[in-house]
Amino acid sequence: MYRLLIVEDDPIIAGAVADSLRGWGYETRIVTDFEQVMRDFADFDPQMVLLDLKLPRYGGFHWCREIRRISTVPILFLTSAGDNLTAVTAMNMGADDLIAKPFDLGVLAAKVEALLRRAYGFAPATPVHEHRGLLHNPAEATAHYAGEQAALTRNENRILQTLMEHRGQVVSRELLMTRLWETDSYIDENTLTVNVARLRRKLDGLGAQDYIQTRKGEGYLLG
Repeated sequence: MYRLLIVEDDPIIAGAVADSLRGWGYETRIVTDFEQVMRDFADFDPQMVLLDLKLPRYGGFHWCREIRRISTVPILFLTSAGDNLTAVTAMNMGADDLIAKPFDLGVLAAKVEALLRRAYGFAPATPVHEHRGLLHNPAEATAHYAGEQAALTRNENRILQTLMEHRGQVVSRELLMTRLWETDSYIDENTLTVNVARLRRKLDGLGAQDYIQTRKGEGYLLG
């Protein structure tokens, strides 16, 4: 079942879209806090975003740019402005398509299906993780915080992915080394320590300081 994130501030439109798409077999979530769109994006891990152009505080173009910093999921703009300039601007921002209001819900569903087929061939997407504003895209081996981005090495990426998957829990050094062994490289205690230190410095450079905490004799915690 594909997950669709709906970012629309008109509750009647958002509800109608969500109900219609659920009827087509999709799982939907409606964003209600329009200052925390990226938090919902990371938490819900959608395969597609339906994004209104005019939103409170930050407009759809802003959130389109933010999503494109970390993900290539299809973005379909819902807009009352159907002119050519709006369409060109939307595409330049990274949108995949747009549909002008008022729209037929059947046409909307057809556009959604076409974009999903084009993007995935109906294969699952890679999840993006979020923790206290830190976003991690393991597929692209990148970390994002406060609009900044850092590229991660293979080992750093695997370490952060493991910590994100167990956020709120202490991750043992043994588990981390087991995950790093999956890269077919020999990993010893010193190698793990060096890689964790490098990852910490990269996160510090983004402004995400003290995110990786050491628990002596136990392992590491994403705090």
